[in-house]
Amino acid sequence: MMGNVPDYLIQGEAARLFPVLATTSKEGRTTAAMLACLVQIEALGSKLLQSLGQRRGKRSQISAFTEVIFKNQPDGSQDRPDGLIVLKTGSREWRALIETKVGNNALQAEQIERCRNLAKDNAVDCVITISNQFATTPQAHPLEDVRGSRSKIPCYHWSWMHVVTTVELLINNEGVDNPGQLWLLKELRRFLNHDSAGVQSFHRMPKEWSDLNRLVSSGGVISIRSPETQIVMDAWHQETRDLSLILSRLVDTTVREKLPRKHIQDPVRRKKDELTVLRDQHQLISILDIPNSAAPIEIVADMKRRSLDVGMRLRAPEDRKSTKARINWLLRQIKSDDLDGLYIRLLWPGGSEPSQHLVSDLKDDVEICQEGKDHLVVRGFHVFLSRRLGGRFTQQANFISDLEALVPHFYGEIGSNLTAWKRPAPRIKTEQSSVDDSSDSQGLAVSDDQEGIA
Repeated sequence: MMGNVPDYLIQGEAARLFPVLATTSKEGRTTAAMLACLVQIEALGSKLLQSLGQRRGKRSQISAFTEVIFKNQPDGSQDRPDGLIVLKTGSREWRALIETKVGNNALQAEQIERCRNLAKDNAVDCVITISNQFATTPQAHPLEDVRGSRSKIPCYHWSWMHVVTTVELLINNEGVDNPGQLWLLKELRRFLNHDSAGVQSFHRMPKEWSDLNRLVSSGGVISIRSPETQIVMDAWHQETRDLSLILSRLVDTTVREKLPRKHIQDPVRRKKDELTVLRDQHQLISILDIPNSAAPIEIVADMKRRSLDVGMRLRAPEDRKSTKARINWLLRQIKSDDLDGLYIRLLWPGGSEPSQHLVSDLKDDVEICQEGKDHLVVRGFHVFLSRRLGGRFTQQANFISDLEALVPHFYGEIGSNLTAWKRPAPRIKTEQSSVDDSSDSQGLAVSDDQEGIA
């Protein structure tokens, strides 16, 4: 439904698929088209609002408006939020102000704070920002000042690529039954993927990335409080979120960053902990969780080695007694002919140091796995692809393009073929064992009865 303009607005119109705007208003066109589709395509509206904890029921009505001005605004206020979403279920009405940016335009904390004040004054439940900046979850806003605000009005964030990925998954997983709505969804995908929409993936690290690499290569000490280090870590978080969306589109299911609960609940603590790792180990680390895969994908960008390592950790099969048998179990799962830079790190029990070998060497002679470890049996494996990038590692765009090529390559060639070992189900005892056990039980029962009689 298009929706009538609410009486608490003095300006605004229902979001239109074909808005009549100036040719320079790229932001307005993209916002209007997306909001119009959110209203008209039930599955899209449901998915996006669900990420904010809002359920669109069968009897719910949703409407969206653009370029809104409220009756209750301070005199002389020039604030005009880009949009408003209204979800009405029975007598309950949930409202969200929309603030968007496209292209290289970045969100401004001060502008968002004014939106929050406007929302508070007009019984609007929250603010949603949409831009080419990325957030791990809609609740973890990409701007630290927004997260740290004392405002009681929640501020959520969708990246444009999050919207694109939601659209892709609905199309590819047949999440829309209505033919007309499916056609409209495909048109939205086509529009958002065109340069004119201003939707971008994360495609380059900031200039501070090169500066930090020079510091590390010259033996300098990384300061976790320096603005340069903070900017690099923020960029890494943007990239790993984008990478999870890229994998989501490639495997047709939702891929998420795997974070400890303490980091999900406290992004500030996450950043502090990861900055400490960067300072001490010169590494940026991310873990991506692909549903039903053998293990999460671990990604390590090592600034000292100027390398990328992408891998998975597997438990060794305990029903095989020797290290050789356990490694052969794993080698049979690696079917790729391209083994360049592919390693298996062997994880031993106790305090024994890990050892590692090229997969190609193990396939030639599996006996090398026992060197210096004859008395031990391997307990786990880390299968990983390692690429030394050299100078490309320090370059803003090449680092991202190499990372976004290597991770899907590892998963497609290696990771998707791996199977996690599971302990076999318990078996029924043999007939003889059952008879013996039964006799013992009966004997014990007689003794008990005798004791009871006594």
